[in-house]
Amino acid sequence: MRSFSLARRALFVAGLAWAAGAVHAQGAIKIGEINSYKAQPAFLGPYKKGMELAVAEVNSAGGIQGRKLELVVRDDNGNPGDAVRAADELLAREKVDVLMGSFLSHVGLALTDFAKQKKVFFLAAEPLTDKIVWENGNRYTFRLRASTYMQVAMLVPEAAALKKKRWAIVYPNYEYGQSAAATFKKLLKAAQPDVEFVAEQAPPLGKVDAGSVVQALADARPDAIFNVLFAADLARLVREGNTR
Repeated sequence: MRSFSLARRALFVAGLAWAAGAVHAQGAIKIGEINSYKAQPAFLGPYKKGMELAVAEVNSAGGIQGRKLELVVRDDNGNPGDAVRAADELLAREKVDVLMGSFLSHVGLALTDFAKQKKVFFLAAEPLTDKIVWENGNRYTFRLRASTYMQVAMLVPEAAALKKKRWAIVYPNYEYGQSAAATFKKLLKAAQPDVEFVAEQAPPLGKVDAGSVVQALADARPDAIFNVLFAADLARLVREGNTR
């Protein structure tokens, strides 16, 4: 249900952006959606199904200003370069009216820059990096989810309330994980000045060596762990931790 609700909101916002810009006078509103379907199937499989259900629901209700929505989907393979090439093809060949999508933060940042260069509306549906609307923000890019800073800031009061002194941090080594770790250390240190960060594990995205990460955490003997891994990486870490 979360994927459907998120996709429905994303498509509605993209449709409103088209309506405001009135790019094409006739035909369907074409939405170019770019995402890491092959790289992150566990999350994006349901996301895609929710998106397709949302399109069907909007169209059955008459579309946006009487025009139906049409999705044109491309896979970015979890790669910023592939995402930009897909976006360029969607604009040049498919003549889409707006762009949306992306799940991974570094991919979202690449599409943010593309939107700025091409002066085209881009709705960042999933990436959490703050840079999309902070350092790298532009008038053509809008986000749908709460940012990395917002999510970490919500957790820090709970972490400080635990009164644990020795913390370890585990995060995927790319934009989202790096930002989440840096924000957590900064905010927790401000809330709890005597905190110590005794271990920091940053495996590559999608390639976690769970055995070595768990062993490093065990050797550090932390009082608590702040973990930012997700999807298959998180599952591997949990399995290894339970095994040990």
